[in-house]
Amino acid sequence: MSSPEKQVLDASPYRHTLRWQTMATLAVAVIAAVSAGFEAGISALLGGMAVTVGALIAAKIAEKSRHNTEPMSILFNLLKAEVVKIIIIAIILFVVFKLFKELVPFALIAGLAAAALFSGAALAKSQVKN
Repeated sequence: MSSPEKQVLDASPYRHTLRWQTMATLAVAVIAAVSAGFEAGISALLGGMAVTVGALIAAKIAEKSRHNTEPMSILFNLLKAEVVKIIIIAIILFVVFKLFKELVPFALIAGLAAAALFSGAALAKSQVKN
């Protein structure tokens, strides 16, 4: 198997997870917008996108240990990716709370939860297939 094919296969779980997170966020945003108004839909979208952006950046950091076989180095990279993800989510949420005056907290939490839950489900499903 050539190197570009291997890279596509290695990136597949990340893409798969991000796709699930985005679809879950959009679904919750649409439901929130229809049931509670436009501001609720935007709030849900912002909550879900905070998790998705954090996960995207964490995936880039975690990929750095793809070719490493040293367990401590892999663990350190994964922990570093998780810390960065949490910091990114916190920064985005802080900015959202400061700038979006019409924020609907319940919708924001619903979008955030949907993206977080579906990322775990997507990753678990992709690991079972491979």
